[in-house]
Amino acid sequence: MMVNCCGLLTASKEPVPLKSIEVEVEVRDHVATVVSTLNYENKEDKPIEAVFVFPLPGDAAVCHFSAKIGQKEIVAEVKEKQKAREEYDDALSSGQQAFLLEESEQSPDIFSLSVGSLPPGESASISLEYVTELAVQADDGLRFCLPAVLNPRYQPQGSEGSEVAIVKVTSVPASLVPYSLSFSARVSSPRPVSKVESSCSLDPLQYLNTEQTQATVKLAAGHKFDRDVELLIYYKDAHQPTAVVEAGQASAKPGTLMGDPVVMLSLYPEFPQAVMSSVAPCGEFVLLLDRSGSMSGACMESAKDTLLLLLKSLPMGCYFNIYSFGSSHEHIFPKSVEYSQETMEEALKKVGEMTANLGGTEILRPLKDIYSQPCIPNQPRQLFVFTDGEVGNTKEVINLVKRNSGSHRCFSFGIGEGASSALINGLAKEGGGHAQFITGKERMQPKVMQSLRFALQPAVVDVSVKWDVPKGVSVTALSPPITALFQGQRSLIYAQLTGKSSGAADGLVTVKYSLAGHPSQNQLHFNLTPAEDTGLTVHRLAARTLIRSLEMKEKDDIEEQDEGVKKRVVELSVQSGVSSVFTAFIAVNKGDGEAIQGPLVRRYVPTPMYASFGMMPMATGAAIMYDDLEFDDAQDDMAMGCDEGFDGIMGSIQHCVEEPTVNKPKQPHRDPLLQLVSLQKASGCWELVPALAAALGKTSEEVESAKPSGVNQEVWATFLALIWLHGSKMEAQDEWELLAMKAASWLRAQNAPYATECVEAGNALLGFNVQKDALGL
Repeated sequence: MMVNCCGLLTASKEPVPLKSIEVEVEVRDHVATVVSTLNYENKEDKPIEAVFVFPLPGDAAVCHFSAKIGQKEIVAEVKEKQKAREEYDDALSSGQQAFLLEESEQSPDIFSLSVGSLPPGESASISLEYVTELAVQADDGLRFCLPAVLNPRYQPQGSEGSEVAIVKVTSVPASLVPYSLSFSARVSSPRPVSKVESSCSLDPLQYLNTEQTQATVKLAAGHKFDRDVELLIYYKDAHQPTAVVEAGQASAKPGTLMGDPVVMLSLYPEFPQAVMSSVAPCGEFVLLLDRSGSMSGACMESAKDTLLLLLKSLPMGCYFNIYSFGSSHEHIFPKSVEYSQETMEEALKKVGEMTANLGGTEILRPLKDIYSQPCIPNQPRQLFVFTDGEVGNTKEVINLVKRNSGSHRCFSFGIGEGASSALINGLAKEGGGHAQFITGKERMQPKVMQSLRFALQPAVVDVSVKWDVPKGVSVTALSPPITALFQGQRSLIYAQLTGKSSGAADGLVTVKYSLAGHPSQNQLHFNLTPAEDTGLTVHRLAARTLIRSLEMKEKDDIEEQDEGVKKRVVELSVQSGVSSVFTAFIAVNKGDGEAIQGPLVRRYVPTPMYASFGMMPMATGAAIMYDDLEFDDAQDDMAMGCDEGFDGIMGSIQHCVEEPTVNKPKQPHRDPLLQLVSLQKASGCWELVPALAAALGKTSEEVESAKPSGVNQEVWATFLALIWLHGSKMEAQDEWELLAMKAASWLRAQNAPYATECVEAGNALLGFNVQKDALGL
């Protein structure tokens, strides 16, 4: 019998008891501490239980949870998950108030909060605190995201947890989500804060000191909680390696993770220029594009434009293929082919015909298909994954990438609001690549081209980290070994420092690696004296890193070893107060409650959601609501699988079926930059054709007659394209830089003797003043 897991609501459809959410963020350099306060009020005439399912950043460490009822505050403890659930149920059945916070077993970026036995007329204020690292963007900004949007996660048939029932989902506009959001952030750093930007409206940045190293920022009034709140924070001289040593917890035992100092290193490798320029780019580039229904419209068109730029920027001599997926998957070539004018044209023709018509989001099968193809000798495999990240089997997907991490690098792109940070970051982290998020009206192209530049960098191998610390101090690494280093990209390393030194208070860390056969290294000196007043942020992030890497350990056939990993995770989680997949936060108000007569009313609080169900037009941002049903205890047990708890709820949210959407025909008007790029040949040159003249805003006659005599037509066309790019599109240089380099190297190979005349004539024709040197000749 199929039971609707989420149908535990009252029949009266009254407003949900969550009144408001307040969020305060403290950003210190590249780490954020976030405190969210959820205010509940039961306006009904009977006790209720409210369940709120919500997203958090995938690598967040939830470290504090408390509830205030009237004047009484109760602080939650971390306990093994099953014990916490039993304690919660016992508290409710004996009339006590209880609160349970737990993480989904399928995806570490989704949490469930159960607010138990809230009497009629009672208010409760729940405070949740987490710490998270901020990722570096393509333009050196640090990205903080408060996920407001929980997209329905597509759960493929036959994967873990797919036996759960389908829930009927209807959408409501975000304006009807019955709670308000207030948000403020305080930013501090040793370096000045140059600016803070957001996709949401912000009040002006307020500096708190003359050095501009401290500032505050708030969301403008009237913000609708209908999209993720994203902040981009920019510091002056962001690429400085740093080290923070944080003192241990005074109450914890020395020698334990929480009792010892912990160091957090932030490294920005600088590769020798000689090595970077001497390497001939090559590789097998496999592009994997999400064509599920939720990608329809602007997302799909932007992805297709991006594939055009990517294909034009690939180096001659490399190999490539394009896969696309939804409920099923397709590929353009049976196996990767050598990059040439013919194969590029065939791929672009197929890309032009693509629509978001493949149904659900089944990413596991195309990945297995890609990994089953043998690698091409001397062509390192680079996988680019484009998805809006709405899958329920996140851990299964990431484990697959991890198992194949020795044979490729994976670059991931999260598209649109609500993309799963656990999936996007996990793909890149386990695949030794780099993750990017593209939200709102942001152009996808600059971020993707930056990742292509990383992919074209030589792979760094044999990475080792060596510590030099004074006698009496020992170092225990808490981070997994570094597998990927990119020029100018940050790597974070956590380590525990045990013992004390009598003399020197300085340490040195050396990161050694091999780059294109050349040994290289970067060093950082740091002071072992702990910084004052840093709370336990670094310890919690270090504990989270260690917990995550233990959770990601391959499941072994020998159950005892499996149990050993689980036991170690539970111990670490309880000791550090940081959540894990095996633990939960439990708070019980041990008052004089009377045992409750009859079942509690269970109510699910809507979360703003985007979705694409059938051909129904969607309001911007939508909430998930469920059929109203009342269950007795027996049905409740059956619906929840007795002890499934949160994952029963999650399964039902995950198993939303995405249907094909109707796509509008593409408008004929095209961005002049993309028009010009689409005419470039695989070799890097352009031909002198009427379409090129039109892209340059000239007639064929004007272009022909301006050509210096004796100059080859393709050479002239290529000079004109380069001059136009440098003269009118410098603001988009990130997007066309690689294909312009390819064009310049083609021109150099022609040994064209007329370069100066061509540049002068091209400038005169197009009305620019571009210098020959700027073209890279």
